[in-house]
Amino acid sequence: MGKVWPLVIAAVSLGIDAYVLAGVLPDMADSLATTAGAIGLGVTAFTAAYAAAGPFLSRVLVGRSTRTALLVALGTFNLGNLATSLAPTLGVFLISRAVAGAGAGVLTAVATATAGALVADHERGRAMAKVTFGLSTGTVAGVPLGMLIGEHMGWRGTMGFVVLIGVLSMLALALRSGTLPQLPASRSSGNGAVLRNPRVALGIALSFVLGMASLGLYTYLLPMADENGLNSWGFALVWAWGIGGVLGSGLIGRPLDTLGPRRLMPVVPAFLLASFLIVWLVDTPAAWLIATAVWGASGWVSVPVLQQALTRDRTEQAMPIIAFQMAAMYLGSAAGSALGSALLAGGVSADALPGCAALAVAGGVVLAVLVARLTPRSAPAAAPDALAPRTPPTQHTPAESRCP
Repeated sequence: MGKVWPLVIAAVSLGIDAYVLAGVLPDMADSLATTAGAIGLGVTAFTAAYAAAGPFLSRVLVGRSTRTALLVALGTFNLGNLATSLAPTLGVFLISRAVAGAGAGVLTAVATATAGALVADHERGRAMAKVTFGLSTGTVAGVPLGMLIGEHMGWRGTMGFVVLIGVLSMLALALRSGTLPQLPASRSSGNGAVLRNPRVALGIALSFVLGMASLGLYTYLLPMADENGLNSWGFALVWAWGIGGVLGSGLIGRPLDTLGPRRLMPVVPAFLLASFLIVWLVDTPAAWLIATAVWGASGWVSVPVLQQALTRDRTEQAMPIIAFQMAAMYLGSAAGSALGSALLAGGVSADALPGCAALAVAGGVVLAVLVARLTPRSAPAAAPDALAPRTPPTQHTPAESRCP
């Protein structure tokens, strides 16, 4: 498992970048002489580039070596963030967010697939969950860290911090001893071919739904709390969601390896559904704290569980599958935020949003059951010849060759 940690550090930098701008958005708008809504388009640029680059560029970059692909993806990600920190105009800012998103999309797919390939089959759940742990930790830390640094150094200092973490990730990967496994997906006929598998197609649809409901609704956690008279609990609720996500993604690995994704797949969205129903129907602080913690845990736990369900018997296609899955999750998040904004603009109150999200997750539970039914009970055993190092045949003497 120690071999996976450089990849986890890279995931932390990605998680921080995904939400760090939320804490300094007004400062950025003032600095670039534009509106908060225009700065918000940076999230759209990042997400769109992420969704396009992950599935279609990761295969190209791993053609030479996995290490090169990771370093190029991290370098692109860091370059985009550096350009963001120096952006003099809104146009440069939006282009820089697209560059960072492209690097992030490739990085997520290659890092997660590499983590699974670095360990034995019975440890794949833990290895892939560690990358998600890095993403969730960075996401949780992103907003408060961005605000703290922004207060003392401005939003450009905040982005400089993201670049620093990204550079440290590159150093960790560059100095890592040993070789990284060549990902078999680089020899596939085309990444889009994986979508023809019913389980993969259903799983990617499920990823979109869960991203839309979980991450999309998170955007409106504070307005929802205000509507229910819990405005003084807003900070605690944000941290409950974050701590739940970090603990869930950090602890799910071993149960995932032991029980398998087939058993866990329907359970995770069921817990997410229960948390939304509590937030929708109950207005006591204790219930909200517990529900938001379960919400954060379920949302982030769904990522490695779904990855295992979709790649359990398709390890050679892990990279393109994960690329499409994560692209769907981030697109779902953006769609959920946009849908929530449209509902609020149309007169729907914020305290009704959990009910809308619960309806979406109810459909997600159905999709999860279908994915679980299509998931094999156990991963196929690897052929011994494929795992054992090739050595010259042993020369036997006639005496040694005879049966006793």
